Amino acid sequence: MVDLRTFSYIDILQPQTASFLATVSQGYLPVEEQASLFVEIAPGIEINRLTDVALKATEVQPGMQVVERTYGCLELHSFDQGQVRAAGEAILSRLGKTEADRLRPVVVSDTVITGVDAHQTMLVNRMRHGDMLLKGETLWVLEVHPAGYALIASNEAEKASPIKVLEFLSFGAFGRVYLGGTEAAIGECRRATLDTLASTGGRENDARG
Repeated sequence: MVDLRTFSYIDILQPQTASFLATVSQGYLPVEEQASLFVEIAPGIEINRLTDVALKATEVQPGMQVVERTYGCLELHSFDQGQVRAAGEAILSRLGKTEADRLRPVVVSDTVITGVDAHQTMLVNRMRHGDMLLKGETLWVLEVHPAGYALIASNEAEKASPIKVLEFLSFGAFGRVYLGGTEAAIGECRRATLDTLASTGGRENDARG
């Protein structure tokens, strides 16, 4: 029995989020303004079959496929939103599920640090794959469950205000997003992102990993 953890469409990939994906993906790299689908399941090995189903049914390209023992995730993209949605329908049909069978996202932690010290920025910058955090800027760290919702969180934040995408981790037990910028920009993107996650439907989620 396959557990559908994350299933989310992104209509338009934002520039930084798309570029960040390209730094951590090993497949066909996405570019800004493409549509994207992110699917996360358990057990992880079954993601291979879902990749096969989507690619044979549509003209989408796979960017990221991660196969862990517990969880597996897949990112697909195309400039044609219809093809991305058709890929999603093919995957749901193969699973015998609907979008409502996904887990509802739960915010596990939500931390805003203003006026970041220069030494702390160096610690953050050593682990990031995206932009750099600078002394005095504001850092927002979001932890979400399931992990796959980290991608849409980053994309929605970038849509909402001029922030820096520092890092996001969209697979594993929990997802994490690190964003930087002015205090006002972080405040604006935080509100928009939390609203998006809160309005995302799905089945009940006890957020235990």
